[in-house]
Amino acid sequence: MTNVLPEFDRRMSDAERLMWRLDRDPHLSSTFANISVLDRPVDVDRFRRRVELATTLVPRLRQRVHETPGGLSAPVWVDDPDFRLDDHVRRIALPKPGTMRQLADLAALIVADPFDRSRPLWQFWLVEGLKGGRSALIQKLHHAVADGEGSIAVAMAYLDLDRDAPDPDVPDPAPSWQIPDLDGHSPGREAVKDLVTGSLRLPLGLVRQIREVLADPSQLPEVTASLADTVRGVMSQLSDVDGARSPVWVRRSVRRHLEVLRAPFSDTKAASRRLGGTLNTAFMTLAADAAAHYHHTVGQPVEALRASMAVSTRSEGSGANAFSLVRLLVPTGNMPIDERFAAIHEATSTARAATSTESLDAIATLATSLPSAVVNRLARTQAQTVDFATSNVRGAPIPVYVAGAQLLENYPLGPLVGVAFNLTLLSYHGSLDMGLHVDPVAVDDPELLRRALQRSIRRLLAT
Repeated sequence: MTNVLPEFDRRMSDAERLMWRLDRDPHLSSTFANISVLDRPVDVDRFRRRVELATTLVPRLRQRVHETPGGLSAPVWVDDPDFRLDDHVRRIALPKPGTMRQLADLAALIVADPFDRSRPLWQFWLVEGLKGGRSALIQKLHHAVADGEGSIAVAMAYLDLDRDAPDPDVPDPAPSWQIPDLDGHSPGREAVKDLVTGSLRLPLGLVRQIREVLADPSQLPEVTASLADTVRGVMSQLSDVDGARSPVWVRRSVRRHLEVLRAPFSDTKAASRRLGGTLNTAFMTLAADAAAHYHHTVGQPVEALRASMAVSTRSEGSGANAFSLVRLLVPTGNMPIDERFAAIHEATSTARAATSTESLDAIATLATSLPSAVVNRLARTQAQTVDFATSNVRGAPIPVYVAGAQLLENYPLGPLVGVAFNLTLLSYHGSLDMGLHVDPVAVDDPELLRRALQRSIRRLLAT
């Protein structure tokens, strides 16, 4: 884990712009969240001071999205002149008995509620009344602000390594980011200039190449070497209309349901090594094995399902979002879990090798030159090719504290974006904490799927 903040650019990247545009469709929302279970109620005043400080350390938390004139270029981040902490830090109590089921249901409702697009795109909910004298913090963030790893780094601006850690010194204020083009320049002229020389320069060439190849595929060998792989990758993604494979997870909705579960970090990692793979392979194996058991239990076995996997591309100097998405076919027939592990290890290796040409950035860059209606239709079509999604985020290996309360459990909620469920893993202090975010119209028995995952964890550890 690192507490080094990502580079927050003023202008949205093409991938962030795509997520911002798609968010108008509730089926394609990229909002995600995290539920931190705490050993006692937090000191509210202290928490507010720490979050106020965090908004100074991380100026993005005080910034809103400003659309450029006519939408000709990428939106930019500007300071919100009406920023109020009370709009983003809220306090609520669970009714008795204060169970994890109640907390999970509350979190699912909070995540499904769209952001006010005229304000900074985050919310913190302090939740009191959890059974056993505990409390919780629900942290909600739009993906355009940061990805999972970026959000962990942001969280270190308000988390402590000791229960009674003093508040850090207040830093000097960051430079102000005002709405552009207030210096006498013509907004229209600046937008057109950006269109020609800025973030859209790649789509113009890329679109031309793709159009020519789609019109005459025989031209592909003649495409310049620098663009050939990108063109092939983009064409592969956009032409993939092979539908999701599940015979039972066929419907989609905007309803949301959350289940949570845990696995031991060290034992799961050791099992992965014994089987000749990594923790990432084990995680995808758990999801596939549970999906196989679910289909078998309901009398609709299926030999394979289509999954998507978030792959980090983060390096030194990366922006707030640094990831790609890959799709792969995972075996879900009846087989021992070690055989499933081996097959998925090979499939994930092949999928990772394809990320350089089938990258999210290339697709997002192409999308900047297309009308929103076309982009949404393409995104809906692509979502229909995937049964479920997974994501794996590395968290703190040591205990951390929130305004005097120790963090005990840490469950992530990844965005669904049109799939039946998203299983996201966050490692924390010797545990693998998993959030199973489900569309209950697609998976009509989420509890069965959770029990299937617990069964798969036992099967993997028994190897």
